[in-house]
Amino acid sequence: MVQFNLLPDIKLEFIKTQARKRLIILASFITSAVFLTIFILLLINVKFAQHKRMNDLTKDIKSSVATIRKTQDLDKIITVQNQLASLPGLHDQKIISSRITDYLIQLTPANVKITDVDADFVANTFSIKGTASELSTVNQFVDTLKFTTFKVNTEGGPEGKAFSGVVLSSFSVQDKATNPAEKVTFNISATFDPYLFKMIKKEGLAEDKAVSLVIPNIISTRSVTEKPTDLFGAPPVVPKEGQ
Repeated sequence: MVQFNLLPDIKLEFIKTQARKRLIILASFITSAVFLTIFILLLINVKFAQHKRMNDLTKDIKSSVATIRKTQDLDKIITVQNQLASLPGLHDQKIISSRITDYLIQLTPANVKITDVDADFVANTFSIKGTASELSTVNQFVDTLKFTTFKVNTEGGPEGKAFSGVVLSSFSVQDKATNPAEKVTFNISATFDPYLFKMIKKEGLAEDKAVSLVIPNIISTRSVTEKPTDLFGAPPVVPKEGQ
């Protein structure tokens, strides 16, 4: 019968286990020491270094504020800076009033002369005074304004009625007028869409081409008859009684 002595193997395994145990304990101790060191360093940084940095920043701020307060005309400088900062926005809101001449050339009948135009770009209203040879021409002019539409020449640009509330406010007919072409005087008032004179930003698009009018085929306007230079004239001379 064969017998084996297992005691040396068990003892050897016990020794290895104890060695691994001591190694784990040592590794845990080293790891704990490292984390404790990092914690202490962070605590020192927060407690002392950050506190010193905050104090330094506070001193710098107080010094800068004191320097600013000593600046002469500080309020004026700040006002100018604010105005400069608002310039781009104001430019975008700029009214392109020069378009009104092009619009009148397109809208005005060939046998009508404009003597006065008064536009209010805050209330978006205008009035047109002028002369004509016939009252029917004035009525056609009014209808043209009523049915004219506009389109902003950008991709997906807005469009709609150019004028609303068009009214022939007053008119008079002078059968004995010195110039028969000016025997009718009139005053037309209306409200215009703000887009007609709005600043339109598009690369390569001229400001005078940014908005187009679509005019109904009611009358022959000066843009059709190619007589834009005769658009504006002096007020007619009204003959006195007995002449």
